[in-house]
Amino acid sequence: CPTCFCSTVEDTTDLVGSRADRTLKWDSCFTIDFSYIHGGSIRTSTKSRYRQMVTHKLATWYEQFGTTGCVGCGRCITWCPAAIDITEEVGAIRESERTAMATVKVKEGSNANN
Repeated sequence: CPTCFCSTVEDTTDLVGSRADRTLKWDSCFTIDFSYIHGGSIRTSTKSRYRQMVTHKLATWYEQFGTTGCVGCGRCITWCPAAIDITEEVGAIRESERTAMATVKVKEGSNANN
C-alpha cells in the first residue's frame, strides 16, 4: 500500500557484541509479528489483525488527516491471500449504516405519530 507507514525496527549485533545496526523496515499491521510484544503477539487472530488494518486505513487516517488512507490503487485487493476486496467491505459497512439509519428514522416517525 503506498500510504502505509507501518514499520518495525530491527536491531542486529555482531558476534562479539561490539557493534549494532538498527534498521527501520517497512512492515504491515496485518502480519502477526507486527503486534509482537514481550511474551507474544497481542493480535493473534486473522480477524483482529484485519480489523486493525481496516480501522487504521479508514478510520484512524480520517481522524489524523481528514481523509482515508485508501488511494484506490487496488494493491491490497490484488495481493490479499484471502481475496478480500476492501471496496466491497466498505460498501457493506456503508449499506449496513444506511439500513440502520433508515430503521431509526422509521421508528422515530412511528413514535411521533403515537
